[in-house]
Amino acid sequence: MITLIDDKLLDEVCAEAAASPRRRKNRNFHPRDEHPGHRLLNALMADTYIPPHRHLDANKDETYVVLRGLLGLVLFDDAGKMVRHVKVGAGGQAIGVDVPHGAWHTAIALQDNTVFLEAKAGPYLPLTAEEKAAWAPAENSAGAAAYLAGIKALFA
Repeated sequence: MITLIDDKLLDEVCAEAAASPRRRKNRNFHPRDEHPGHRLLNALMADTYIPPHRHLDANKDETYVVLRGLLGLVLFDDAGKMVRHVKVGAGGQAIGVDVPHGAWHTAIALQDNTVFLEAKAGPYLPLTAEEKAAWAPAENSAGAAAYLAGIKALFA
């Protein structure tokens, strides 16, 4: 059976994101976390914060294609300096992006109900300490909202 990626599905995953305490939601197409190929939708509300991170596994490049809304992608150097930012989606600089493994990055929704299709190698593994940016606030920490606002200002 096929899964249609249509407005109905995007509306469903956006409603789930809006209701989620984290203000984002994945809809996986791969059957389990251990699967070697991950394909999923990521729905984001504009107030969600994904802390900067990287994937050190040489197989963990990530590809994003924006299906709805507008995504801000920010790349950082090892010290946490923002080195590049790109609007991704209709009206942006591109409709998709491929992020190589090892690159410090974060993605932010520049509009509510932003949805992107993500493809990367499995299996799912939690981020290690070396993959989390020590120079950025953690999710739900005291400085997270101000840090997110600073990132959003790049796209104003």
